[in-house]
Amino acid sequence: MAKIVLASGSPRRQELLVRMGISDFDIRVPEVEERYPEGLSPEETVCYISREKSDAARLLCGPDEIIITADTMVFLDEKRLGKPKNEEEALAMLTALAGRQHTVCTGVTVRQGEKVLTAAEHTDVYFHPATESQLRAYIRTGEPMDKAGAYGVQGKGALLVERIDGDFFNVMGLPVSLLSDLLKPFGINLLE
Repeated sequence: MAKIVLASGSPRRQELLVRMGISDFDIRVPEVEERYPEGLSPEETVCYISREKSDAARLLCGPDEIIITADTMVFLDEKRLGKPKNEEEALAMLTALAGRQHTVCTGVTVRQGEKVLTAAEHTDVYFHPATESQLRAYIRTGEPMDKAGAYGVQGKGALLVERIDGDFFNVMGLPVSLLSDLLKPFGINLLE
């Protein structure tokens, strides 16, 4: 089997690959400026950036290696919520999300040489209403500071979530079912 390269420094994505049964992989993180054209839908945006990451990672890999890239974004009313720059920005994001539905989109690209497949997954997440003191207590954990939308569903951020419609792992940053489907044309069937 060809060597798999995860072109991401995300510990969550690394953990999810292992959970999928892929334990032998390299990590090579390309430098990519996350810019994208105006007017793209959320799914088009994450696919665009995922492909940009794949193009950059290609320069770090051999032609036979299978490269996996992903980009996850949180959208509230079609507006992107990135990683908060400080605690006040985290509070503003979490306040906007409280008691509402938002969407998490991840674009995934799998590449081997000239063969490139990209697809997106979206998941609707519904937050409980929350008080400012509850949100500030969550922010004090430090968990929101390196996460899109200022929360991590795999940690204490789960306490903010009322329900999820769609792929839970997508909200963690890597839709495992979609990735499994994308790997099949590259000769990797994880259930066989």
